[in-house]
Amino acid sequence: MVLLAAAVCTKAGKAIVSRQFVEMTRTRIEGLLAAFPKLMNTGKQHTFVETESVRYVYQPMEKLYMVLITTKNSNILEDLETLRLFSRVIPEYCRALEENEISEHCFDLIFAFDEIVALGYRENVNLAQIRTFTEMDSHEEKVFRAVRETQEREAKAEMRRKAKELQQARRDAERQGKKAPGFGGFGSSAVSGGSTAAMITETIIETDKPKVAPAPARPSGPSKALKLGAKGKEVDNFVDKLKSEGETIVSSNMGKRTSEATKVHALPINMESVHMKIEEKITLTCGRDGGLQNMELHGMIMLRISDEKFGRIRLHVENEDKKGVQLQTHPNVDKKLFTAESLIGLKNPEKSFPVNSDVGVLKWRLQTTEESFIPLTINCWPSESGNGCDVNIEYELQEDNLELNDVVITIPLPSGVGAPVIGEIDGEYRHDSRRNTLEWCLPVIDAKNKSGSLEFSIPGQPNDFFPVQVSFISKKNYCNIQVTKVTQVDGNSPVRFSTETTFLVDKYEIL
Repeated sequence: MVLLAAAVCTKAGKAIVSRQFVEMTRTRIEGLLAAFPKLMNTGKQHTFVETESVRYVYQPMEKLYMVLITTKNSNILEDLETLRLFSRVIPEYCRALEENEISEHCFDLIFAFDEIVALGYRENVNLAQIRTFTEMDSHEEKVFRAVRETQEREAKAEMRRKAKELQQARRDAERQGKKAPGFGGFGSSAVSGGSTAAMITETIIETDKPKVAPAPARPSGPSKALKLGAKGKEVDNFVDKLKSEGETIVSSNMGKRTSEATKVHALPINMESVHMKIEEKITLTCGRDGGLQNMELHGMIMLRISDEKFGRIRLHVENEDKKGVQLQTHPNVDKKLFTAESLIGLKNPEKSFPVNSDVGVLKWRLQTTEESFIPLTINCWPSESGNGCDVNIEYELQEDNLELNDVVITIPLPSGVGAPVIGEIDGEYRHDSRRNTLEWCLPVIDAKNKSGSLEFSIPGQPNDFFPVQVSFISKKNYCNIQVTKVTQVDGNSPVRFSTETTFLVDKYEIL
């Protein structure tokens, strides 16, 4: 078998990524791929076509083709087996079989292609070996990094201890009426006790803030740590550390992964001079066998006035909540007026709300273990079979008045077993081989689309598929608390206003 090239191309013959295994010019490979769609006979179902000089072995992948170009005397059975392996490699690196995704991971695909074929001949490798070879993981490198992190933690702890000793020395000197000693070089005796204390305190505060540890400096002596291109994994670990420490990460493929969720949240709002932002965040934990362990929801109305002539206003609040939510007004808001007439106004009517700043005027809280209050129920049912596990997962919307957008249900998968085999699915899915997760993506869940299911099979144990995590965004709030009207304090005349409502997930897990 002599394999000339492996390529992923569009149905029009445009090459997205191509790897040549023999000497071949770019013009030659582009010409072969451009001629490929014209050679296919739509009336017959074949997986190969031939010309006078080469043979095309291909497999459709949604809107793309995986194409192998071989010599005519190659073994067609071996070609087909190699083609299947190429087709299984692509989903390992690309979450969607689209042109943009293929282009973004083109070098990852080329490295994987090189593990399958060398100098035109098939290597005896499987998918798991390809994944291992391309990751090039190093145990010695992990040990080296763990030692460096331990040393950095010990150095920080020692620095905090020294800083506390210096603070104690300064306090003792102040009690005895002496001048606190200065610290540091270059005329440190001129540093006053007050400035020294400020420097020490600032150092402690800066140390306690969550920061990303800097990359360890290269040691002066020789190191046995193997550093063979584990860049992709390092970047993922680095990003995960940033996220765990509360940083917001925006990368080139985050736009695809979060899809429209960020777009919905960042849609431009036509803001009037009086603008209200109503935001709710939910934290929910359920058991896999049913039962709500805890559900907590926090909401707030933020008022922003951009024109000082509308500073003296009152907000008419309509509360249709029947779930027992606890309301709390701002200390400067007239609580009696709100309790009697559902109006939000200042205690002193002569005063104005702050201009050009967001002011929280009303907040509410709901905490419950009542299962009927769950907005979206998730039932994940893994069952063991002869080849591993068959997993059935379904969702159902409990609150008909809600419209959840860009819902992503993330199911963890066992590591090192490859991609799951999808049976039936409502919506779309993405398999993240690096994080070993399956993301079930649903653009909208509302009263017309209340329920759906997903079935897949994969080797593993039932505990491997928990915890299931859910994320969504909604333009309708959960507790039915709205501002219906805004009026002036003097004259009770209506004022134009705009409202921005967001219902977000802080944490939503099925354990």
